[in-house]
Amino acid sequence: MELLERNAPCWCGSGKKYKQCHMHFDEKLKRLEEEGHIIPDREIIKTPEQIEKIKESCAINMAVLDYVAEHIEAGVSTGDIDRWVYEQTTLRGGIPAPLGFEGFPKSVCTSLNNEVCHGIPDDDIILEEGDIINVDVSTIYNGYYSDSSRMFCIGQVHEEMKRLVDVAKECVEKGLAEVKPWGFLGDVGYAINEHANANGYTVVPDIGGHGVGLEFHEDPYVCYVTPKGTEMVMAPGMIFTIEPMVNMGCDEVFIDEDNGWTVYTEDDMPSAQWEIMVLVTEEGHEVLCW
Repeated sequence: MELLERNAPCWCGSGKKYKQCHMHFDEKLKRLEEEGHIIPDREIIKTPEQIEKIKESCAINMAVLDYVAEHIEAGVSTGDIDRWVYEQTTLRGGIPAPLGFEGFPKSVCTSLNNEVCHGIPDDDIILEEGDIINVDVSTIYNGYYSDSSRMFCIGQVHEEMKRLVDVAKECVEKGLAEVKPWGFLGDVGYAINEHANANGYTVVPDIGGHGVGLEFHEDPYVCYVTPKGTEMVMAPGMIFTIEPMVNMGCDEVFIDEDNGWTVYTEDDMPSAQWEIMVLVTEEGHEVLCW
């Protein structure tokens, strides 16, 4: 990291002199870099103005998920969910971020039972009593991105399935508790993996979270099977998702060869995932989207 001249305009665009804005912030990152740690690029540190715009996108994202929560039930198709998401997002002035992203054909991901992620909605996939489903909603609003998902239990769900859903949510909470300024992303992953393993579950190692806000997917990549004190330093202004995929069985997965998107558990056992967006602050963290 190169430090600027003290009286130069700050790189963040605040209009302040560097010494009055991010100089001490950069000096701290520089010291951590010299100690051998991975530090964030300036491009992924969000300004207060950007954070406020991202929060507007998050408000739409959560409203859409609230709508899904109010209407989802047995007999509904995942195609219905896709239409709800498109209509409710556009009604609020947003754009469904998945639609057309790298060729993805729908407005939302609906991952059912043994589908780990990236399930494609279809009118022929009807929700049944006892199913568990992840609904992953992502929104663009005025050029800013948000991304979060929730699990839904359809009717009376088997006790083992309900426990998986609950523990997956606890894993997110355990990871969130480790989001602290100047801490390490590896601490987040370690806490998540430890809690999943302690409950007899596994965490998918090859699919993780990501930075988000100015783009759909940004740095950093957030892995959930990491040792403490490793991975990128969490600096104030970073925004990323926490979204571990927790499997009832083994951690191995495969991608559907026909659609090229949907990820399944290798052993056909159920999987659960919750996703939140979190901002690292000077005091700790703020959950922006859940």
